[in-house]
Amino acid sequence: MTAGALRVLGVIPARLASTRLPRKVLREIGGRPMIAHVFAGARRAASLDHLVVATDSKDVQDACAAHGIPAVMTSPDHPSGTDRVWEVARTHPADVYVNIQGDEPLISPAHIDALVRPFHERPATQVATLKIRATDEEAQSRTVNKVVCDLDGRALYFSKWAVPFDRDNRGVVRYKHIGLYAYRAAALEAFHGWPPSPLEITEGLEQLRFLEHGVPIVVAETDQPVIGVDTEEDLRAVEAFLARMR
Repeated sequence: MTAGALRVLGVIPARLASTRLPRKVLREIGGRPMIAHVFAGARRAASLDHLVVATDSKDVQDACAAHGIPAVMTSPDHPSGTDRVWEVARTHPADVYVNIQGDEPLISPAHIDALVRPFHERPATQVATLKIRATDEEAQSRTVNKVVCDLDGRALYFSKWAVPFDRDNRGVVRYKHIGLYAYRAAALEAFHGWPPSPLEITEGLEQLRFLEHGVPIVVAETDQPVIGVDTEEDLRAVEAFLARMR
């Protein structure tokens, strides 16, 4: 792994407790736990110098050890994966930290490289994330996060609502937000120090905390879909996708 002038650390927050799909990061897909699929996809990214799992569970730590995956134990009290990444940053110095969701088994090197690229091409970048064109079904779904950007590719707003509103039915492209993030160390430190912000609480979307504090988020586009796993149906969809790829 190499990242040029910037030292880039990938962190996979992997909390064992989950409400809709218990112990989901350890659920098997093709004979391997989900966390092993996430790690395998992310570790091939040329933009990462190092990659670790951050967990609060001995079971996850043991599963990682069984698959040769480096894991760091973190506090069980963190309210978000971003805060778990922040704890890892206390002992793992880097210029940029990449937050890779532990329930994204279809993550690819291209996703991560696209996420990190703005930090090289636009050095003022503090935070970056990804978007992909939403299907009509995704655009109308209240469980799919959407993002609206300005003309320079920075986020204007995130919502579960079908934004932007097409008042005159002219036809509009809507974008699904892929919940992967990269942060400069200073932005990650600031996020952890701020309390949850009003729009963040209203929408239930932590990335709005950056926007409410005036920190721009650069949004890179990808055409490679991912399937975040929250339900048994999502798990079956991932299995079917991987079966088609064989």
